[in-house]
Amino acid sequence: MAAGVGLLPGIAQAAPAAPGGPGVAQPDLGPLEAGGPESETVRSSADRTVVTPLAGAGSGAAGAQGKLSSASPAIALEATATTPHQMDLSVLATSEDAELDVTVDWGDGTKTEGQGSASHGSKRWDFSHGYALGSYTIKVTVKDTTRGVQAVNEVKFVTAGTEFTPHAPTRLLDTRAGVGAKKAKVAGRSSVALKVAGAADVPAGVRAVVLNVTVTNTTGPGHVSVQSDKGLAETVETSNVNYLAGQSVPNLVIANVGKDGFVHLFNGGWESVDLLADVTGYFTASEAGGYTALTPTRVLDTRERIGGRVPEYGTVDVAIAGVGRVPKGATAVALNLTVTNPWQSGHLTAYPAGQQAPATSNVNFAPEQTVANSVIVPVGADGKITVRNGSWMSTDVVIDVVGYYGADSPAAYVPAGVPYRVVDTRKDKWWGGKKSGPVPARSYLPVFLPQDQDIHPVVGWVFNATVTNTTEVGFLSVAADHNEGSDYRDGTATTPQRPVSSALNWTAGATVPNLVQTTVGQGAGIDFWNQGWKSVDMIVDVQGKYQLG
Repeated sequence: MAAGVGLLPGIAQAAPAAPGGPGVAQPDLGPLEAGGPESETVRSSADRTVVTPLAGAGSGAAGAQGKLSSASPAIALEATATTPHQMDLSVLATSEDAELDVTVDWGDGTKTEGQGSASHGSKRWDFSHGYALGSYTIKVTVKDTTRGVQAVNEVKFVTAGTEFTPHAPTRLLDTRAGVGAKKAKVAGRSSVALKVAGAADVPAGVRAVVLNVTVTNTTGPGHVSVQSDKGLAETVETSNVNYLAGQSVPNLVIANVGKDGFVHLFNGGWESVDLLADVTGYFTASEAGGYTALTPTRVLDTRERIGGRVPEYGTVDVAIAGVGRVPKGATAVALNLTVTNPWQSGHLTAYPAGQQAPATSNVNFAPEQTVANSVIVPVGADGKITVRNGSWMSTDVVIDVVGYYGADSPAAYVPAGVPYRVVDTRKDKWWGGKKSGPVPARSYLPVFLPQDQDIHPVVGWVFNATVTNTTEVGFLSVAADHNEGSDYRDGTATTPQRPVSSALNWTAGATVPNLVQTTVGQGAGIDFWNQGWKSVDMIVDVQGKYQLG
């Protein structure tokens, strides 16, 4: 059995913990919101106000051609997305002393009215409104009946939340073949622009896209960053794929899409590489499929099943919908797909059962490697997915389900405006005196992220987790923590149960990334477990969150 693949209790036991139970690295309890994205805010300034006379007030009330007169109200608007479905609106009306009436047309068929006095030259109203996911134009009208005028301003608003639509696995980019970009390797320290909106069945207005990004034909070390903007991709602190010379490395990416419909893939190495990108779904600000996060559950381990390994260029069907906690009607599943004990190089491809195998890949491997990658794959009409072994020799395959998408799932995805780093054990923290240092062997690092669990709970986070400075084989597990942050501060935290699933696997000297979708504990904590026997450094970047409300 290959080292580093999480094991099911009762099938094979993981190596025992060190005496006294697993250790805990110094937890990240500081203000992790620092450096994170602010709530998305849109504004319409007061100089965009249009003033007209009220009916029967006469044409002189508003001044010439609807322009502001010194006595006319002017309206400044500020709309902020506070949850996936909710928006807070601030209305500031400046006017000479007057009694004012305000009407907010929310753009969804509902209105709110109010009154107030601009007794000191201005009046502010604050409103909150809940929406179905989508794009809206909010129109605010302020009436000054004393002077016989009304002022109108508008602001366009898109809900922060998005929902998922599965897409048949389709290759959008292959620089080896001129698919999606010119046929040429991407030079060192340069980027390639990929149009995703309108490509295949991805619609215009898409907010985020699920891509399996693979770097290949590498001749030196480097990393790949995927962002909505070229400048951001070339300067952002975070990364999505890390590689060494001679490697082919895939990683799942949930990438924000620019308003122009593009994503940009930056080669952060000094040597040229080829890049591939396969789409399996996308997120839009519209009602589609919400997300339900699950505790990782193993649904396939060919090392322990009757029938054994997946044969060369063979397939295995795996029942998903209607099995365990994944209901019938689930449209797509989020899982961790691991190959282990391969006898020859190759790749794995996951796709909906009952369909022809696509010309895409999810995991690339060399002989004797154990490699994991996150996958979001549509579920076939029979509730199953198929995994194909693209190798000339058989291999073992392990699948852990971490969540699913469907019309009955309540949580919407809220992308981080800019992905941001919350953990880097190689660096000191500026708060709390937390010093740099690797996560010890067989121990875990608790991380607490800011959120309002009582009102609009976050039910899942999306991370890009990277393990580096490795000296031996091992694997990473990510699980919810039942403790509160205060328990660690007070020294009263109890040790969480050690998880058995794997999120990524490493070998000595490797730097390995993987997308991780995880549940949240009752205290909003998440544990990153070093399941190896040597210490490692961990890097964790926030990509987004799944939130109710």
